[in-house]
This record gives sequence, C-alpha cells and structure tokens, in this order.
Amino acid sequence: MMPRLPDLIVEEMSPEQRRIYDAIISGPRGVVPGPLRVWLNSPELAERAQMLGAFCRYGTVLPPALSELAIITTGAYWKAGYEWAVHAPIALKAGVDADVIEAIRTGKQPKFDRADAAALYSFTYELLHNRKVSEDTYRTAEKELGKRALVDLVGILGYYGLICMTIVAFQVPLPQDAPKPFPDTPGESQ
Repeated sequence: MMPRLPDLIVEEMSPEQRRIYDAIISGPRGVVPGPLRVWLNSPELAERAQMLGAFCRYGTVLPPALSELAIITTGAYWKAGYEWAVHAPIALKAGVDADVIEAIRTGKQPKFDRADAAALYSFTYELLHNRKVSEDTYRTAEKELGKRALVDLVGILGYYGLICMTIVAFQVPLPQDAPKPFPDTPGESQ
C-alpha cells in the first residue's frame, strides 16, 4: 500500500507550512517524521499538535522509561508500525526490558520488575482497551506515580493516540528498512 497523502516537498510548501516545518526541525526532534509531515497539510493542526508532542515527549514528569512504555503500549494497541519502529528502540535504550517490549508487541502480558512500570502499564492498558480505568488500578497508579504523572500520562496517551491514528488513517509507511512489527498492520506498506 502507498501512503494516502503524498509526502510534501519542502521547496513546494506554503509559507505557513514552511514556517512550521522549520520550527519542528529547529526543536528537540530535529526532524519532521512521517505523521508530522501528514499534519503539515493542516498547518494550524501541525503547529499546535507538534507543540503538545514536544511536551509529551520531552517535558512530562515521567522518566523516559515510563514515558516510552506508555508510547509503545499505545503504538501496539493501534498496530501503528511506524510508531513502533521508531519508539521500540528508544524504549529499549531508555531502560524498558527487551522481554517487556516483545510481550507488548505480541499482545502478551508483560512481566515487570518495578511497581511503577506495572502500575503505568495496567493504567494504560485498561484505558486503551476498556475505555475506562478501574478504581483499584487508578489508586495503585496514583500511589506509584503521583497525580501529576497520571495527568501527564493521559496527555501522552492522547497525543500518541493522535499520532497512531494519523499513521493508520493515512497509511504512513514504515521507516526505510524497518521490519514490519505487526502481522497485517492496517494501512502500512513494507
């Protein structure tokens, strides 16, 4: 399958698209990855969403390992191969155990050594799969992570849900040479 929207050519962008493209390039990402390139078709959305994304990726109170655990859990839920291909290696580097990453990719229950990671995963899993969080899961996550971290976590889940929906809806292809992480990943080509 091919992407549903052609990739924008930098030299052909409108002045508004180019301004936002340049702002993203000069920020902490240093690149304009696949889903953000799709958003440039709606410059106002791209501008606002990338600012939220910069916070969700680099500014929350969650340590990188927990943040990346939430991101890959969201990517696996949506079977968004591009997101998985980008963030699974980041999660590993941030300290998420390879066995946990593989369990999440294959839809199995991961085993955690740390209570905070287990609480974050349970909260995330329930919210995504059940569209609610049980009282016990909420209380455990609040105890392990704190109130602000839970608010930041929901922000991360919402933002990366938007990223994943963009990937799936617009058939954003996997990064070059990335293996397909999910069988029958909807909307992605290899």
